[in-house]
Amino acid sequence: MRLMSMSALCLLAIVLSVVAAGCTGGAGGSGNLGGGEGEQKVDLSGLEITVGSKEFTEQLVLGQIAIQALEARGATVTDRTGLASTDAAREALTSGQIDAYWEYTGTGWLVHLNHNEPIPNPQRQYDAVAEEDLSENRLRWLKPAPANNAYAIAVRSEAAGVLGVTSLSELAVLTELRPENATLCAESEFLDRELDGLPGMEEAYDFQFPEDNIVEMDAGQIYQVIDEGEECIFGEVFETDGRIEAFDLTLLKDDENFLPIYNPSLNIREEIMDQYPGIAEVLTPISRKLDNETLRGLNAAVDVDGERPEDVARQFLRENGLL
Repeated sequence: MRLMSMSALCLLAIVLSVVAAGCTGGAGGSGNLGGGEGEQKVDLSGLEITVGSKEFTEQLVLGQIAIQALEARGATVTDRTGLASTDAAREALTSGQIDAYWEYTGTGWLVHLNHNEPIPNPQRQYDAVAEEDLSENRLRWLKPAPANNAYAIAVRSEAAGVLGVTSLSELAVLTELRPENATLCAESEFLDRELDGLPGMEEAYDFQFPEDNIVEMDAGQIYQVIDEGEECIFGEVFETDGRIEAFDLTLLKDDENFLPIYNPSLNIREEIMDQYPGIAEVLTPISRKLDNETLRGLNAAVDVDGERPEDVARQFLRENGLL
């Protein structure tokens, strides 16, 4: 084998140095410096923000996801998760007691902005609620997640087969023909909300549960109670809850398309976003990952496996390279 000449070696060294500079961005440094996927991390140092949530599992997990993602970018975050109700969370946001929490597009449109009918298209529903809430209340709705955490009525799968009830229309018929089997467990919010709760559902499907057949209870208890089938056969649930699969429950089809769309979006006060627009850069990639299957898995980790919301949030962020 012939040896390379000195001039050839020098030429090779020059070529390799040019290639290396192109790959690394050169000595001046426009390439990656620990930024993951070619982008530098957003720096939120100096941001002081209070993040809240409602009290149920999904909200607690979402709240922790926002808290940990913001802290990882240098923000100082006060944890106010676990507020008692939708009204309590909204009041805390509009009064400045908290700066941000995850809300659902259908809830914002119907409950907070007092519209009488939902918008059946997810993008148009988001656009409408985001535009109006910003204009009227100076609240920003960040890009929503694809998950749809709609209300649903569930029944034990075996009971659905025996009763022949797989849709809300069939439930209406059952209520008329065999009212002793039309028993419902639900939380207070669902029982009281006119437009997207039980009163609106009964009006849309033209039926009514016998008053003695309704049992009010905490949302977290409902899944096991309807699985047992003694106190209630039917129950109000959320579509993204992990206990639906764990207890092998059947969701009744909303065949009249009554139920609104509930895509989660981080709501945040406008003055905070004006000062720190990078918040959207932090939260948007997170929202994209939150589809129904993902949220069911996160919720099941808490409600079925007994993990803490903060631990579930941290694992999700780490597994997706979001910390």
